[in-house]
Amino acid sequence: MKARKAQRARQRNIWVASAVVVVAGGAGLYLASNGGANKTASAYPYQVGQPGPAQKAPDFTLASTAGGTWSLAAQKGKTVLLFFQEGIDCEPCWTQIKDMESDWAPFRSLGIDEMVSITSDPLSALQQKVADEGISTPLLADTDLAVSNKYDMTAYAMAGMANADGHSFVVVGPSGNIEWRGDYGGAPNYTMFVPNADLLAQMKAASPGGQAL
Repeated sequence: MKARKAQRARQRNIWVASAVVVVAGGAGLYLASNGGANKTASAYPYQVGQPGPAQKAPDFTLASTAGGTWSLAAQKGKTVLLFFQEGIDCEPCWTQIKDMESDWAPFRSLGIDEMVSITSDPLSALQQKVADEGISTPLLADTDLAVSNKYDMTAYAMAGMANADGHSFVVVGPSGNIEWRGDYGGAPNYTMFVPNADLLAQMKAASPGGQAL
């Protein structure tokens, strides 16, 4: 845990610098959704890892800050946004959640019913963090990275952080299939924050008619 915190501390300046550069670059629309290559038509390029769109989302059950456990299988019939992120020491990740919570209506208009966030931090630490930040989104503790590995999320973490997730979004539809995936955290950009407008634009561009996923 100490080594992980030290790694995160060394990367904090990179996160901040990256955020400043990206914000200065402005927003752009993403125009294609399939494939695993970097998506570079936007100021916030992303990759599409595996499992990806049209594939079955691996099921899982994890302890939740909302109490008890949260199971993906139990969400059948809903559209759920999974947000995998680096965790306690990634302040841009928490800003991401708070910004999305404060302007959730456009995400709901895309057909997304709810969001949960997944990190490798222990549940007790996540409970304290959501209390400190005033966050209502359920945080799920994937302490052994079992779920993260099912989704290959550690491939998109910051450089040198093999035991953490990156900054990835996975939309799982009512049938349990993945409808959209965006992995922002990997090399070479290591993006740890995406403005709502850009995230929504990229989701819309990947959806039929640009209206709903």
